[in-house]
Order: sequence, then C-alpha cells, then structure tokens
Amino acid sequence: MTIKKTTAILSVSALAIAISSASQAVELQAGDTTLNLYGYAKLDMIYDVDAKLSNAVGRQNIRLDGVDGSDGHFDAHAFQSRLGFITSTPVGGSTLRTMLEGDFYGPNNNFRLRHAYGEWDGLLAGQTSTNFGGFLGMTPTVDFNGQPGQANVGRQAQLRYTVDGFSVALEDSGSLGGNLGGQLPDSDDELKNSLPDLTLRYQGGVGDVNYAASALLRRIEYYSALNDSDEGTTGWGINLEASTAVTDGVMLRGSITHGDGVGGYQYISPGPAGYVDSNGNVQSITGTGGTAGISVAAGPGNVNFAYGIATVDLDDAVADGALSAASNDTYEGYFLNYIWSPVRNVTYGVEVGYHTREVQDGRDGDAVRLQGMVQYNF
Repeated sequence: MTIKKTTAILSVSALAIAISSASQAVELQAGDTTLNLYGYAKLDMIYDVDAKLSNAVGRQNIRLDGVDGSDGHFDAHAFQSRLGFITSTPVGGSTLRTMLEGDFYGPNNNFRLRHAYGEWDGLLAGQTSTNFGGFLGMTPTVDFNGQPGQANVGRQAQLRYTVDGFSVALEDSGSLGGNLGGQLPDSDDELKNSLPDLTLRYQGGVGDVNYAASALLRRIEYYSALNDSDEGTTGWGINLEASTAVTDGVMLRGSITHGDGVGGYQYISPGPAGYVDSNGNVQSITGTGGTAGISVAAGPGNVNFAYGIATVDLDDAVADGALSAASNDTYEGYFLNYIWSPVRNVTYGVEVGYHTREVQDGRDGDAVRLQGMVQYNF
C-alpha cells in the first residue's frame, strides 16, 4: 500500500506542483508550442464550533478566553476553485515554459492572479511562489491556509535563477515579507522599500529523504521626515524542511523557520517584521515557527495529522510602547483529516481542526473547525 497521489493534490503546499505535473486534461498544439489547460471546482463546507474564522482559518478571529461572542457558524463556498494553463515551447536548445493561474480568493472573492511567469534556460521571471518557501514540510490539509509556522509559499514577483538544485532570487520587497508595525513617529513619515529581498535555496534528496535549506536577506525601513533620512535595519531568515517515506504507506514531513525581521516570510506570522522605537530607530522582530505531520495510507486515501506553530517575540516592542500588549504573538494549529479519491479526478475530504492564538500579555483563546470538501479536477 502506498501513499496516494491525491495527498499531494489536496495539500495547499503541493497543489501547484501536482496540477502542473499531473492534471493536463485539455492539451492543444500550435506549431511548436504545447498548451495544457487545467483546473478544478471545489466546494468547502464549514462549521465553526466557536467564533467564525472566515473562508480559510483566520486565527486573528479566535476569541480570547472570557470574551463573549456568538458560537456555531456554518458556511459554504467555492472560492478555491482554480483555472490555469501551462505552455512549453522548444527555444534555442532548451524549453521555454510559461504558466498563468488564478482562483477566486481575491478582494470580494473576485478572480485573482496566482502565478504568471515564464522560465527558460534556468531563468524564471514573473510571479510565483517565493524562493524562500518550499513544499516539503507541509502535510495535506482540507483548510486552504494549512499549517502556520513554515516558510511562506505565497506568490510574489521575482527574478530567479536555478541550477542543479540551487536557486537564487531577487523578490518584491513590499509584498509577502511586510514591513514595520505600529505607528510611525510623524504623520509625514512613510514606509519604503529600497532594495529587493534576496532569497537562496538548495533542494536535494538522499534515498527516501527529500530536504531543502533556504535563506533570506532583506531591508526593512521607513523615511523619517524629521531627519530627512532613511531609517532601517537588515532582516534575515532561514528555513529547513524535509520529508521522508518511513514505509510504503507512511510519510513524515517537517520544517523549522527562524529569523530576525523575517516578517511574513514566516507563514501566517502573528506579528510584523519590525517596529520603530521611541528614538526613531528601526528594530527587527524575531520570529520562529515549525511544522510536523504524518500521512498514513488507508483505503483509497490517506489519514493526515498535521501541526504548526508560528511565534514572534514582541516583548521589547511592547515595553517600548510601539505595539500593544494585546498584539498577537503565537498561533497554533492542529489538523486531523481523511482525504481520498474514489475515482480519478474526484477527491473528497473531511477534517477537524483545533486552533489557538495568544497575545503578548499572556491571554489566549481557542476554536474548533469542522470542514468537508468535494473537488472535481479536469
């Protein structure tokens, strides 16, 4: 018995790779160019036992203990439904590949751009998953957001070069990573991004173990009107991740993310990349997170248990008065699900999730979500 391919298809972490490599239902040929159209329709049915957590689990919506509010919320939506196409064209002794993809998680649930890039001879240009994040440490979840604390796999504009498992990229610095939290000293001050974020990654494997290491270097800063100068500091981050098949039917996955000024490059980070102290200087915020999970083959699918935690150290920022003691500093998530495919291109899933948040002054709260899904791929 082997871990089913549908495990990868359902995971928010592996979805783009699974579709681009496996789901090619409509193939067109125009000269030397091959075009594959793919996508799926997905229904999510959700019952929040406690506070309403939004379409995908929004941990900022978890009520703290002792805070009154309504319990029991049902919702159903199809916003994760997706459409995309991939092309491949022989060019200059190599293959030019392009990808365009979108879903309906945009503002007001409008169609949003996910991927839009081209790649030729190792050079990628456009928008796709950040080079800092990876898929190896992510266990499949029915919830679209999945485990907090891993390296972010969100998508942003970048220029990337890849050779022999090593990749380096210059990425949009005003997107995933975020900037400073709290108030700036003066109303005429402004946040700014003067340099791209630099990311490096190596991915390889030995036997049944796949592994990757990523690094990040970035600048977080603002313009000080009082001093007529740029004030900032350098942020950095590292990520380690791995997956291994323990037996034919058991897969283990895990990751660790840490950094100073890492900001949103830590997935579902509860805090910003930095803050401005009482002297007008930029101070970075330390973030640490991790994930662990196991998938066990059972019948036509897999049972998955996943855990994730994302934390930030806000003690200095709160002591300085830059951030409130009610600011979130820890998110945790536990997922138990069964995801299966009775036939090709049809996938079902049921999941129970337990989610917590804690604020800097020590107060915390939790919430339970029950979720089911039906997905039809083409």
